[in-house]
Amino acid sequence: MDHVELSAADLLLRPWQDGDAPAVLAAMRDPQTAQWNPWPLPDLAAAAAWVRARGDWSAGDHASFAVTDPATGELTGSVSLHRIHGDEASIGYWTVPAARGRGFASAAVRLVTGWAFGTLGLYRIELCHAVANPASCRVAERAGYLWEGTLRQSHRYGDGKRHDEHLHARLAVDP
Repeated sequence: MDHVELSAADLLLRPWQDGDAPAVLAAMRDPQTAQWNPWPLPDLAAAAAWVRARGDWSAGDHASFAVTDPATGELTGSVSLHRIHGDEASIGYWTVPAARGRGFASAAVRLVTGWAFGTLGLYRIELCHAVANPASCRVAERAGYLWEGTLRQSHRYGDGKRHDEHLHARLAVDP
């Protein structure tokens, strides 16, 4: 899969670059970000490996974007399509503390979803989040993902514990 950039009024979504590692490490040191993400990044080398893995789209099974401020280039978060298989995928996201509550996550999810349906030809995209993370539920709802149910103890998060998750999804035919 070829890299693309996607943009909206106050967002630029671009492929990850090696220079993003320090900002990713800083983001993962935020307790709330670390809580809802299962991959610990203990140092800059781990963050650099994380950035390289997400920047390599060659397998065609994911498309991961750094969410940035187009004016400053500052990292505001991440959004990734993952488990792309056939016409289905999953989507995930996080935001840096300074960007929370400003609509960046839901805007980025909407932008990637539209691209995935229009360009990649996907039909269904699933979004799961811990039930204990209501902010993520609001992102899903604002991005047009309908709630489909609760998955019991379906995912181990950054605290090492299994959490119930809400399953949301969008279909290409949804409004």
